Amino acid sequence: MRIIGQSGRDDLATVYMAELQPDRYVEFVESVQPPYPRDEKWVLIVSTLYGCPVGCLMCDAGGWYKGKLSAEDILNQINFLVLNRYSDRHIPASKFKIQFARMGEPSLNDNVLHVLEELPQRYDAPGLMPCISTVAPKGSEMFFERLAEIKDKLYSSGKFQMQFSIHSTCDKTRDKIIPVKKWDFDKIAAYATRFYRHGDRKIALNFALAENYPVSTAIIAEKFDPNIFMVKITPVNPTINAESNGIINLVNDKNRIRVDDLLNDLYKSGFDVILSVGELEENRIGSNCGQYIKHFMNTGIEPDAAYNYEFSPITPSFKP
Repeated sequence: MRIIGQSGRDDLATVYMAELQPDRYVEFVESVQPPYPRDEKWVLIVSTLYGCPVGCLMCDAGGWYKGKLSAEDILNQINFLVLNRYSDRHIPASKFKIQFARMGEPSLNDNVLHVLEELPQRYDAPGLMPCISTVAPKGSEMFFERLAEIKDKLYSSGKFQMQFSIHSTCDKTRDKIIPVKKWDFDKIAAYATRFYRHGDRKIALNFALAENYPVSTAIIAEKFDPNIFMVKITPVNPTINAESNGIINLVNDKNRIRVDDLLNDLYKSGFDVILSVGELEENRIGSNCGQYIKHFMNTGIEPDAAYNYEFSPITPSFKP
């Protein structure tokens, strides 16, 4: 793995770009969440595919695909970030999250499962918490069954975070946003009843709220058990593809009443709800979900309030 460069701030988030093979680039991220120091919460976000065949409308990291990363390719991203700060591989953070979410739908690469099995052996990290965010593509059933087994064996009692990216309760709109064959709500709910164990973290249903993307509390309450699921509301981050596809973010001051009404309706239906809005500076860095600096560098298109930081070449002091 050859590190090409970085963009960001050490006190917030840094994006790294690496060349794994000739003309095969990936990005990965480390971030903290102010006011929490790094030894309380440290988040790594790694890539699992070269590109992504899903092509979600708001995502800059998809729409093209050149193959799967090996388990070692994924581990090398994590290893670089860990060794850059903790040469003894002891990570003191009480919450050490590894998200397989920078580039690629993780369920399309079985090597992600091998990485999950390897992590507890490779690092001394009592706060380790892997996070899988997925659109649940059809054909990935074996991945998810094996994932449940690994979670029960290695990451029980709240040490694993599972998220389904839904974005709309309207089937037609959801198919437009996520243009691949995927599990319907009934199949997601049925899987969750097998996946979830007492003491686990609730499974998140993620909705990136956008204008004309319907989200119905009634449908959510009908299809999903609030004892198993929680709802996570996020903004549509500023990306080139979100802008070019005319996707208008609703999580802002202008639409606060609409968002608050949705949150209250979900609470009344028995759901735990998280409104997750990160630091806006991360949009300018290009470290937020759906962002991909290489796409910006290739196109030269600069969305409003995004990809503003200089990308700086670096030479690591150790071999990743």
